[in-house]
Amino acid sequence: MAVELGTFGVWSQAQLWAGAGDAAAELEQLGYRALWLGGSPGGDLRPVSDVLAGTRELTVATGIVNVWSEPADRLSATYRRIDGEHPGRFLVGIGASHPEAVGEYVKPYDKLVGYLDELDVPEDRRILAALGPRVLELAADRTAGAHPYLVTPEHTATAREVLGAGPVLAPEQHVVLETDPDAARALARQSIQLYLGLRNYTRNWLRLGFTEDDVADGGSDRLVDALVAWGSPEQVAIRLHAHLAAGADHVAVQVIAPQGGHDPEAFRQLAAVLF
Repeated sequence: MAVELGTFGVWSQAQLWAGAGDAAAELEQLGYRALWLGGSPGGDLRPVSDVLAGTRELTVATGIVNVWSEPADRLSATYRRIDGEHPGRFLVGIGASHPEAVGEYVKPYDKLVGYLDELDVPEDRRILAALGPRVLELAADRTAGAHPYLVTPEHTATAREVLGAGPVLAPEQHVVLETDPDAARALARQSIQLYLGLRNYTRNWLRLGFTEDDVADGGSDRLVDALVAWGSPEQVAIRLHAHLAAGADHVAVQVIAPQGGHDPEAFRQLAAVLF
């Protein structure tokens, strides 16, 4: 049986959730059905275990484990341990990161194929970070589906066409709860700065119709507005539902908070209009 993600989940950095079972329990009570732990978590995946132990039904997914830094056999053993303790609630998200972060980064597609061959995790309990058509097809063939990061509803529609009707499509969406355009865009622009210098992301945006000018000089307002949903909770909800209308099964919401870290009040406000 496939892991249950529900319609909306939360995307957050894994290091924030070690020992944070109470905070995860509140998300579950609010109606979020999944928590995606990012930042290339590895090792014993303690935050995954802590969140699962502190909740009753919430699914925890990694978003994503880096295939270049985490051996497949160790991840397989970690999956078996966690799934044995909390059956059916752990989704293993894996991906190839980006060339700027990995010195040995060559032929990422081949690396993903080889890693999936070695990974002893059922296909319906693993999901693949995917942006371009070739990796999306691999996700459809070898995993439960795809977890695209920092994408637009237009990308979601394209991804659904590539995946077909069956596989799970669970895009991540950056969110800023701020109605002042200047303040919202300043925070949004800050949140995407790293990705403006990463080829796998910029190539994906160019495929979507953005230009080199959109990507240059910190990102154009057009690009920022397309990648980061900002405004009131009601305005943000429109963007989240746009992914669903474009073919997503689930949307992982990443709130970009002025103070950084997890912002429980923001998720309370969003839950009031989403559930």
